[in-house]
Amino acid sequence: MLNTTSENRRIEDWIAAPTATEQAVAAFAPIALSELGEAELLNRVETKYVVSAEMLPTLLTEIRHDYRVLSIEGQRLNRYKTLYFDSADFTLYHRHHAGAANRYKVRSRQYVETDTTFLELKHKTNKKRTLKQRIPTGDFLRVIDRKSGDFLRARCPHNIDTLYGRLLTYYTRITLVSRHTAERVTIDLDLSFAWESRHEALSDIAIIEVKRAPHSAESAFARQLRTQHVRPARFSKYCIGVSLIYPQVKHNNFKPQLRLLNKLSQGTNHAYQH
Repeated sequence: MLNTTSENRRIEDWIAAPTATEQAVAAFAPIALSELGEAELLNRVETKYVVSAEMLPTLLTEIRHDYRVLSIEGQRLNRYKTLYFDSADFTLYHRHHAGAANRYKVRSRQYVETDTTFLELKHKTNKKRTLKQRIPTGDFLRVIDRKSGDFLRARCPHNIDTLYGRLLTYYTRITLVSRHTAERVTIDLDLSFAWESRHEALSDIAIIEVKRAPHSAESAFARQLRTQHVRPARFSKYCIGVSLIYPQVKHNNFKPQLRLLNKLSQGTNHAYQH
């Protein structure tokens, strides 16, 4: 049972004592949401990294002069809530598990600080490009309504009528915008998954994603990660979430990532290296 007094004290302590990551983020110059412009990068090349959350303060300190941090009403760590849609037999998940060159994700997303919601379609092409299209929704969609269905049918080859909510994800995101090139870096923390009575949390890791325009200059963040001997990793929040929440669904190809998460949670490794 939740001890309300203890929970309130914990929240007060958190407010009074910023974490090392929050202190590092506070050293960045801010950028407003209205200034993002080209940095939205709906057509981009993505490179992901998985590290221990303990590494973040050092990483952020080293690259603070190369990036600005997204600040929304003074908030630099912003909360996201996402519902992924898939078929009863996880068609979209299995295409990713099989390494299909053309694959899609369909999701409803809420940006908590701004209370804005979108239906998003994410397409990974056979040219290793990521294309994201979205439409605003009045509320956080839990079912695909008529307007959203029409949007998806015009852009997605899968049978939209078979898709329904399969996985909720929650996380806190830091968004960095390069001062020098068309690039964004997102850092996702406090990642958790849920569906019905099932819950899994990955509180000890950080998912770093470098998002660049095709043919843009090298990322300063990626360069810093190399100096820490951190190399790119395959990691899909949706696929890892399905593997954890639905253990009966085939996930053999994601076992290396699951083993890594276990190591990071035990503090026996600080980054994904191979």
